[in-house]
Amino acid sequence: MSTQPDPPPSSLGRTSGGETRVPGMLRTAAAYAWRILVVGVVVQAAFAVLGQFHRIAVAVFLGLVVTAVLRPVAGLLARVMPRSLAVVVAFVAGIVVVLGGLALVGETVAEQRTGLEREFVSGVDRIERQLEEPPFRLDPGALDDIQSRIGRLLSSHRSTVISTALSGAGRLLEVLTVLALALFCSVFFTHSGDRQWRWFCEQLPAAARDRVTVGGGAAWRTFTGYTHGILLVAATNAVLVGIALILLGVPLAVPLALLEFFAAFIPLIGSPIALAVAAVVALASKGALTAAVVVLLIVVIGQIEGHLLHPIVMSWAVRLHPVVVALSVVGGAVAAGVVGAVVAVPLVAVMWAVHQALRRRSGDAAET
Repeated sequence: MSTQPDPPPSSLGRTSGGETRVPGMLRTAAAYAWRILVVGVVVQAAFAVLGQFHRIAVAVFLGLVVTAVLRPVAGLLARVMPRSLAVVVAFVAGIVVVLGGLALVGETVAEQRTGLEREFVSGVDRIERQLEEPPFRLDPGALDDIQSRIGRLLSSHRSTVISTALSGAGRLLEVLTVLALALFCSVFFTHSGDRQWRWFCEQLPAAARDRVTVGGGAAWRTFTGYTHGILLVAATNAVLVGIALILLGVPLAVPLALLEFFAAFIPLIGSPIALAVAAVVALASKGALTAAVVVLLIVVIGQIEGHLLHPIVMSWAVRLHPVVVALSVVGGAVAAGVVGAVVAVPLVAVMWAVHQALRRRSGDAAET
């Protein structure tokens, strides 16, 4: 019986023709790996560019949000009046609503200022007494020492506090500039955004126009649906929180409801943070029992938002798994702070919608 010797090590992994044999799984992994690396480089480059022009990017994003909200209103008004006049009326009405809400908040704070100071002082004293009783049994002098240390810290760092306030004034000027640019862009987007998009598509090579048109239409439909849906979520949350805080007698109910409205634009984490602030206010003004009820609101509103409102939003825009939403929010917050957390989910939703639309287009073209 003859036995053949083992092949030399240099011939392992090679075919009879001398070519290297690579397992199919490794080839597939390598193909996906370099594509993922390319996508990562492109995303990093995009964030680097946006980081240099982040104010312009934020202004354009806010302009698109305002356009998604006011364009349907302007379209309805344009049926009975000229388009330009309809846009003006829609924007004036929107500005009146926003300024009216801010004025209501300011008036509420001004009316409750004296009572709030008295309630907060008594509330802090009540919290101190509770901490001195079982089961905490804190030394009464410890709290006084904390207050004195805070006072000494503020006095010793007065220059830092003043410089921080001045930098805050500079930040306010930047915010106002971004808002003015966003309003300026949204006026033209609302009035003639479709013509601007057609002009842009006409400047592209003929082979790319169809794909860009299909992708742009899917992106705008998704963005508009998401914007309308998240506004519904924010308004519903604000109304529920406002009613609950008024019934509980918590001060600053209207400003806290407005805070809940804006916080709802950050999915999953925005609403609990706003309600945590309301719980602190309730603890200082009404005691631990009322604060516990407000904390219970976090659970109740979270369930309503997660199981009722957000599914409606995603059905209007595009269905994203909760894990994808969570990862998008965290990734956006890491990359660009609060702005990134707000922009992340609609950006991912738009990208996925464009991918789906182009894939359907390719499938239809292959069938024909």
